[in-house]
Parts: sequence; structure tokens; C-alpha cells
Amino acid sequence: MTMTQPGVTALWDELCSRVKAGDRFAGLSGSQPEGGPLVLSAHLATAGGIDTLEAPLPPGAASYPALTPRLGAAFWYERVIHDRFGVVPDGHPRLAPLIRPGPPEDHALPRHVTGYGVFTIPHGPVRSGVMESIEYLVETPGEAIPHLNMRVFYKHRGVADRFAGMTPADAVLLAERAEGIASVAHALAFCHAVEQIAGCQPPPAAGLVRVLHAELERIANHLDVAVRLADAAGLAVATARFALHKERVQRLVSALCGSRFGRGVVVPGGVAALPLLPPAQIRAEAGKLRQAISADAGALMGTSSFLDRLRGTGPLTPARARQHGALGPVGKAAGYADDARLVRPYDGYWSLAVPPAAAHSAGDALARLRVRWEEVDQAFGLIRQAAEDLAERAGDRARLPCEPVRGRAAGWAEAPQGEVLYDVEVADGRIARCQPRSASFHNLVLMHEVFTGDILTDFPFIEASFGLSVAGVSL
Repeated sequence: MTMTQPGVTALWDELCSRVKAGDRFAGLSGSQPEGGPLVLSAHLATAGGIDTLEAPLPPGAASYPALTPRLGAAFWYERVIHDRFGVVPDGHPRLAPLIRPGPPEDHALPRHVTGYGVFTIPHGPVRSGVMESIEYLVETPGEAIPHLNMRVFYKHRGVADRFAGMTPADAVLLAERAEGIASVAHALAFCHAVEQIAGCQPPPAAGLVRVLHAELERIANHLDVAVRLADAAGLAVATARFALHKERVQRLVSALCGSRFGRGVVVPGGVAALPLLPPAQIRAEAGKLRQAISADAGALMGTSSFLDRLRGTGPLTPARARQHGALGPVGKAAGYADDARLVRPYDGYWSLAVPPAAAHSAGDALARLRVRWEEVDQAFGLIRQAAEDLAERAGDRARLPCEPVRGRAAGWAEAPQGEVLYDVEVADGRIARCQPRSASFHNLVLMHEVFTGDILTDFPFIEASFGLSVAGVSL
């Protein structure tokens, strides 16, 4: 992790210049050491890693020049900084509370669209089914959706603040619970940061085990999106079939480690233990799953009534995807791919053949689903490779000692939703500061702007096709 510390204006200049040159804006956060000024930390994703650019505010400063007017992807990041520290980004276009509720006057229904018959539908935070707590404010004249606003603070748990004072061994347990659908990815990103600080390189066998669990997590997530899309289309058989496949994947994960979510596997220095199943059996079970899922995915993608609901629904343009640095399937479906497994490889991905993403440009719900099916097939291929390589490393250790004392580093991992990023600082062997950033947080803001030409009945398809987690947004 490369770090520089210019002033705020110079920081924004350098950040915008590097984004224009091809680096990806990966996040913005604030920190305030006890008795010190607020420090702004911006992250840039490059071909070789994550660079951190920093600037402290003057002591006692109540504001700073907003980055958002120059770099739109900072829109939610600066709202979080304002929520947490009360410092105002001057010039921000809409400084409403995001992860914290704010005062009662901020709960009035906003109006961004005016005209005859326009009204606001508050959708959520409590909805039918097992859905996360988020409130969508849909401004509509009846069918079209000219504007959508979101309130995500119902899920805020103060996760980022809870890391302080924990040992790395305990903190990884919190990291893998920050966003339940990406438990392995969060644990990996956290451990990668800790391992950089400690100068620890996990054993090759541990890297392969990490790949196995990360790819099984990817498959389960993409199957869940298929379940939700099929359910929205009223396809009962497809809904049941993909729910069954997801259950079988999670049972395989449980058979490998004892947890359906792969929790307790990834630890600083490697993995807690090697898989409970032998590599040959892992390969055989994964092969059977691949065959069954492929057959049902082919049947679903041959159902014209289903495709009609997705084609042209919730499109994200390639220009907007690149400008925002859209992550994971959301970005890939719109022609922008920055897969950390390829560009910034880690663990066993160094030695495995990770195929590049196929070219897509439609950016709609159908393209996002097609990317997921491609990633499912890719994941099964990586599982087969990892299991074969693991069979040749029967004598390898599962972990090495990893006890960081002092330092700071950024760690990353490619979750099913896209890149997860952890900025971790250790002092005296304990976490002094930890700032997690999920792909869900980075991508969900794009839901504001993909409803052009869509109507209310398209809403569940667009939401499901993004495949994000509200818990991962409001950390």
C-alpha cells in the first residue's frame, strides 16, 4: 500500500488526475486520532495494488471542500464522513443522513420530481418475505419511476467502530459477520491487511483452501440472485430448483468446515484447518453440482417470458459504469471489469488460471444475470483446479504465526458482489482502526439512476439483479 499526505485540495487534484488516467476510485473515509484533526483517506485501485492518499484537515476545521462535485463516486462516502464526524463537505449536492438517522426533520419525505399527480411511495423498511431493512422512496406519477431515493440507516450497527481494541484473531470473527452473504470475502480482505502488516505469507495449501471457500461463496450468492429473479417472474419451478442448488452448495461448504457460510476458516496466517473432505471428493461433489446447475440455468435462459422481464430493465451505461468504477457483476455487465483475482491476485489465485470476464455492454438485468452464470461456471473451474493442486500439497501446513505489532495496510478480496476493501491499522498488537468497505456500499448508490424508462413492476427485477446486501452498506 503506497501512502502520500498532501493537503485536501491537492489531494483531490491528485485523486481526480489519477482516476482520469485510468486508476479506479476505491473509497474515501475519515479518521480522527484522539485529540487530533480529522484525516481524509482516499483509496485508488491500480494494476499492482491499492494506493492510499491522505490529507489532514486543519485543527478544529468544521468543513472541507467537497470531492463529490469533481468525482461523483464520492457521493455516499462523503455523507458517511459527515454522519460519523459532523464535518461538512462544502458543495456536496445532498448532505442528508445516510448511515445514521439524523434529527426528525430529516425524515420528511423528499421531493425531487414535481408535476401533476406525482406522489411518493415509501417502500419498506419492513417488507414481505425475508428482506433486509431498507426504505425506498419512489417518486412516481403512477407507473414510471423518474426518481428513487434510499434510506439504509435501519441496518447500521457501528461495525467499523467495534473493531477498535480487538486482537486480529478476534477481529476476523467480526469481519466475517460484517456482511453475512460475503463472510469469506470480508475475512480474506481483513486478513490480507493484517498479513501485510505482519509480513506474513500464508502457506500455499492455505491459499488454495481460501480459493475453495471464496468460490463456493460466489456460487451460492449468484444462485440466490437467480432464485430472487425467478420468484419475481412467478416461475415456481425455477425458484425451487435454484434454491435447492444453493442449499446443496451450502451443505458442501458445511461439510468442508462445519459452517454453511464458511465462517471460522480464514484466519490471520492461513486457515484454521484443512478441509474435512479429501480433495478428490471435493472435486467430485463440485462436478455434480456444476452439471445440475448448468442444466437448469440453460432451461431458465431459454424461457422467453423470463428474458423479456430482464432485457432492457435497469440499464447502467458503460460510460457511467467506468466513471463510477462499478464493481463485480454490475460493472462487468456494463463493460467495466476490474476483478481483483486477475488484476490484484492473492492467495491461490496467483497460481490458478482465472479466465477474464466476457465482454458485455447492455448493462441491464439480463446482462447482470449472464455475468453471474459465467462466474458460476468460472468458479467451478477454479474449484477443480484448487482441489487438484491441494491434493499435491498433503503435507503443507494450514497456517503460519501471524502477530502484527504495529503498522497499517489495505487488504482486498473479490466478493461475489465485487471488491471488498479493508484499511487496517494495528498498534501494540491490537486494532487501532479498521475501515471496511463492501462492494455493496460502492454499488448500491447506482440504484438511484437505473430506472429511466422502467415501471413499478420492474423494481423487484432491478433490485435482485444488483445482488447487493444492505447490511454491507450500513457498516
